[in-house]
Amino acid sequence: MVTLVPMTDAEYRAYVDEAIPAYAADKVASGQWLPSEALERSKRSLDELLPRGRDTPDNLLFTLVDEGRAAVGMLWIAALERAGQRIAYVYDINVRPEHRRKGHAASAFAALEGKVRELGLSGIALHVFGHNAGAVALYTKLGYQATNINMFKAVDPQAG
Repeated sequence: MVTLVPMTDAEYRAYVDEAIPAYAADKVASGQWLPSEALERSKRSLDELLPRGRDTPDNLLFTLVDEGRAAVGMLWIAALERAGQRIAYVYDINVRPEHRRKGHAASAFAALEGKVRELGLSGIALHVFGHNAGAVALYTKLGYQATNINMFKAVDPQAG
């Protein structure tokens, strides 16, 4: 079972150092950003979402800790308004590569449900990149339902 432990300042700094290039890579892989602009746009996005770092109001950043007290990943949520109700929005979840495929992400989402109830929030929303088939499968298995789907097909302007 994973426990959600508030991030320390050092953990937050390490998270930012990893999150900026990872988000930039996902945006490039999804065809939304050019590689030349991705790092700067990713940094700007994080600065806008967390202007006060881990002390930004309505945002909670956790380290995922396993039964042996080892840090296995992280989770970032924000309390947002959706259709007149306050919900938890998952901005990021990441299980470290050496700890993947051991049930930590599913366990983290179970712990998150408890935290959401404790905070008086009415649900959990998230975004998943279409190219992340493993995450899509996990969220579907956990009972999450698609609410919006964006699709894209490249067309060669030189073709017939």
